[in-house]
Amino acid sequence: MPAEFSEQELERLKSAAEMLRTAETRLPVLRTISWDRKLADDFFKMGEREPPKPEYAKIDPDPSLELVFQARAQIDGDSDAHRWLKRFADTTEETAILLSVAGTPMFHGHSRALYGGPTSPIADGKSTALDLALRLDQLLTDFEAPANRLESPATLSAQDLKTRLDEQLPEHFGDNAPRVDITHNVSAKAAAGRDYIKLREDAQFSDVDETQLLQHEALVHIATGMNGAAQPHFPVLGEAFPGNARTQEGLAVFAEFISGSLDPRRFKRLADRVIAINMSAEGADFLELYRFFREQNESDAPFEAFESARRVVRGGLVNGGGPFTKDSIYLQGLLEVHNYLRAAIRTGDAAYIRLLFVGKIDLEDLNAMKFLRDNGLLSEPKFLPPWAKDLRYLLSYLAYSTFLNEIDLKSVAKRYDALFTEYLS
Repeated sequence: MPAEFSEQELERLKSAAEMLRTAETRLPVLRTISWDRKLADDFFKMGEREPPKPEYAKIDPDPSLELVFQARAQIDGDSDAHRWLKRFADTTEETAILLSVAGTPMFHGHSRALYGGPTSPIADGKSTALDLALRLDQLLTDFEAPANRLESPATLSAQDLKTRLDEQLPEHFGDNAPRVDITHNVSAKAAAGRDYIKLREDAQFSDVDETQLLQHEALVHIATGMNGAAQPHFPVLGEAFPGNARTQEGLAVFAEFISGSLDPRRFKRLADRVIAINMSAEGADFLELYRFFREQNESDAPFEAFESARRVVRGGLVNGGGPFTKDSIYLQGLLEVHNYLRAAIRTGDAAYIRLLFVGKIDLEDLNAMKFLRDNGLLSEPKFLPPWAKDLRYLLSYLAYSTFLNEIDLKSVAKRYDALFTEYLS
């Protein structure tokens, strides 16, 4: 037992964690602010001229807030484990308030408090997700034509993809393989839950989509959920909530990147969402966002532009000034996870990489996870993506990229000024 607390103290922390898990289960953010597929159907029937008018279920925050109050009374200490649960309590309280004001101007402020926003400092404390998004948008737009020529065609139906995933998932999860469902009433092309992946029945997929879904949804989101739920003392680590969303999405996008499935269009789409959130915060309405996404990805079907605009304003204000900022965390999280891994490689201990998979955690929780692991209160993750099991490629890549980052690119580029004259003028 850790010197920092007794058996009784551990039981109090476990009790507090269970209260917070119960409080969080009453606060399903994405399900509460989701839109029915009929809103998209009606939008196109009306000639794309009328913004949708979503309605949101009313959430009473009081039962969850009462559980948070009770949990805080159990968290009386200053160990890393105590600090982890205190942060969990703060996030749960903020989430309860967020959902209680869905569809109002107050939603945006609480969204920023939970997820940050496009202009929130990240990584080095100076850069922002918007900085990266604008830079990516510029670079990837320059390469858009050749990227489109290289892109795999979307020739797989939902049933084709289901058949492929049904074959692959047992290789990674055995008898715990998540099921794959085909459904009409899902906005995105695909979505995942605790033990399932949903595919939209009218969507078309490519082989890159297949790898992205396997790496992002199954081998990160579902795997970390299963690993966390299996923790003997703190199964709350199996729960997804706003307090761990940034790192979980960042880890999932990094999985796409390191597996070679983060194609330019997908990367640009992530950047465009950040730009669109900033546009909405500055007053752009749904129709302006829809047109923005149509222009940015002309080869996409109109429904995909609708879906992208929906993601920006869901839960907030359709008429501008109040976006949902969650989609800014994909680039935030990618930067922060990538930089953590680069720092971890310096230790020479692969355990610091596996620590990311013990459950659904935020990078801020790593000290607590190490504390629990070192004191025998945390089990090793059972489900890992191949690149985190066999670390040879990851270690080589991180060692090289860490050194490469120390080289001054501007000095290198000067050697090629004459070659790039037409682009530098």
